[in-house]
Amino acid sequence: MINRKRMLDEFYELVQIACSTRAERQVADVIKKKLTDLHMEVTEDNTGSKIGGNCGNVLAFLTGTVAGAPSLLFTAHLDCVEPCGNIQPVLKNGMITSAGDTILGSDDKSGVVAILEALRVIREQNIPYGNIQIIFTVAEESGLKGSKSIDPALLRADFGYALDSGGSPGEIVTMAPGQNKLEIFIYGKKAHAGVAPEEGVNAIILAGKALAQINDGRIDSETTANIGTIQGGSATNIVPDKVVILAEARSRNEEKLAAQTEHMCQVFEETVKAAGGKAEVIITKEYDAYVLPETAPVVRLACKAAESIELKPVIKATGGGSDANYFNSYGIPTAVLGTGMSKVHTTDEFIKEEDLYTIGELALAIIKAAGQAEL
Repeated sequence: MINRKRMLDEFYELVQIACSTRAERQVADVIKKKLTDLHMEVTEDNTGSKIGGNCGNVLAFLTGTVAGAPSLLFTAHLDCVEPCGNIQPVLKNGMITSAGDTILGSDDKSGVVAILEALRVIREQNIPYGNIQIIFTVAEESGLKGSKSIDPALLRADFGYALDSGGSPGEIVTMAPGQNKLEIFIYGKKAHAGVAPEEGVNAIILAGKALAQINDGRIDSETTANIGTIQGGSATNIVPDKVVILAEARSRNEEKLAAQTEHMCQVFEETVKAAGGKAEVIITKEYDAYVLPETAPVVRLACKAAESIELKPVIKATGGGSDANYFNSYGIPTAVLGTGMSKVHTTDEFIKEEDLYTIGELALAIIKAAGQAEL
């Protein structure tokens, strides 16, 4: 059993530490001390220097006591979205919220404290365990940059769990999309809008004609697309000669992702050209999709552990990316576990107190089940 008071106190402690993306130094140093106190091998990589941050990913390793047990990875991220300064957690009627003018930070401190508590309990109660690797990533909220920048050679696990999803404990995300980012540059021709508008080619109009033909939103059950930002023009008396559009496409099916991306590129290029302008599209692969079969050890172990603490496992797909996308691409099958975090990225964010404890119990149950080496 976990220590509920200790877990709640630690959650309060961690959410009150400043942890903006690329500025996780303070919370990372606190976490490193906690891991060192657990007699783990603790290191920090050089991701901070790669991404312009003040901190790298924090890695820790605990040698197991059970030969033949699978080596587990547990991961959560250290950064939060804004506003995350001066968070004041409030517990009322079984719900933990912020005071209302900041986020709460259960995304992802709920995952962090669950992992830390499970590690303490196995040591205190002499519970058998296999090898355990912990990775607390940075800059997850700015495009998974921490996991994207980690050296895959540092990974030392058979499979793993990212504690970083909404939904109740017991929900296991086994499918997530890949994402392509599109930067679209549309070029027209500048002219004076009052004196010689016929000499210009309006890039905003060109963009509008293309956008009217784009398939976006929910494409099908696996695929989405979105036009995120558009910027162009400088004054009402100048025919604008350039527009920049940022967009994305996502799908859990790589062929569909490629097809949707190609559709968007083709529409912009052909429509703009036909209207007298030019379009250039830069495609960046943000991360790959992953699909974990229900028969995979990482899924079976999570289901077994959930059932052992009377949770009903729920296998689900998601439309969002997480650090698990990168860990899967590095060859470490990684499922995402629901922690109960709700209304994240808003000042209405909350987590049920009971869910906070339950995700700690589930992390502990996974370690126990793996230690039995009966997969």
